[in-house]
Amino acid sequence: MENKKEMRKWLEDFNLDHPLVIAGPCSAETEDQVLKIAHELKDSKVSVFRAGIWKPRTRPGGFEGVGEIGLKWLQKAKAETGLLMGTEVATAAHCKLALEHDIDVLWVGARTTANPFAVQEIADTLKGTDKIVLVKNPVNPDLALWLGGVERLHMAGIEKLGVIHRGFSTYEKTKYRNIPEWQIAIELQNKFPDLPLIIDPSHITGDRKMIFEVTQEALDLNYDGMIIETHIDPDNAWSDAAQQVTPDTLKQIIKDLTIRKTDDTTDEYSQKMTKLRANIDVLDANLLELLGKRMKVADEIGQVKKDANVAILQNNRWNEILGKMILEGEKKGLTEEFVLKLFKAIHQESIGHQEKIFNA
Repeated sequence: MENKKEMRKWLEDFNLDHPLVIAGPCSAETEDQVLKIAHELKDSKVSVFRAGIWKPRTRPGGFEGVGEIGLKWLQKAKAETGLLMGTEVATAAHCKLALEHDIDVLWVGARTTANPFAVQEIADTLKGTDKIVLVKNPVNPDLALWLGGVERLHMAGIEKLGVIHRGFSTYEKTKYRNIPEWQIAIELQNKFPDLPLIIDPSHITGDRKMIFEVTQEALDLNYDGMIIETHIDPDNAWSDAAQQVTPDTLKQIIKDLTIRKTDDTTDEYSQKMTKLRANIDVLDANLLELLGKRMKVADEIGQVKKDANVAILQNNRWNEILGKMILEGEKKGLTEEFVLKLFKAIHQESIGHQEKIFNA
């Protein structure tokens, strides 16, 4: 699959002067609930109404969606409001029903994206469709798997494609429900700059108080749109209550968001950026020089350990370094999350160097 300007055509056809907004409840619960929310969003910047019809749950016993009947509610909401309708599909049966009910936007969920067999089944069922099909990132941080899902749909002749960044699962406890791992989405952008990229702050945060913050961060990174879970009574929602916002809150979020220009062609801007980027280039070169020197010391340490028949991994020393670097990083304005990632990578490289010494 190659990047092409035509990838953006379906998005450009909306003819919007703002990022695409997809919004609606996590789950369609009742016909009345669906219609009330849709009417609340009718005269806003929302272009696509979303609602979960089938809900994959981590453990059995939870609410797994209303099923096919909910598609009829979406049809009615479309007829009454004019909004396009969207929902998640996970199987061939879901796809067939969604097409039968003329759902406009379909997306492949994170759990499904992680299963190439399931994605292929969906691609085969949707072969040649003119519907908009979006692919959420897989639950695990794997860019190849994410792009693989898009490629399977592309090979099935589906032209209106896009991706949704909803964050990645982690065993570690963080402020996010699913950590963003922004660098993965940025790498995807670099490979396919014309493939529409949409942020899902609801699933990244799991907390309605953080929706604005994460959405703004995504727009600052040139994302093309947002998908935000919206409910008339979020606290009593049948699923994912904590991450849903009211229609009024959604409208305020959209109003408060700052839309950035993609570039500035003025001489003043260009001169400032040239100077600052030159500084960055020098600093980056210095960083690599320092890291190279650090690895040479790691080589020497590896030789000393080998001569003394001492194991490579020294947990006490590693924990001591990590604790000290987190404190030093805070003094320099660096987040704990960044320092952890940086020094884990450095530590892994050091271990690799020492393993080569041991195996020489």
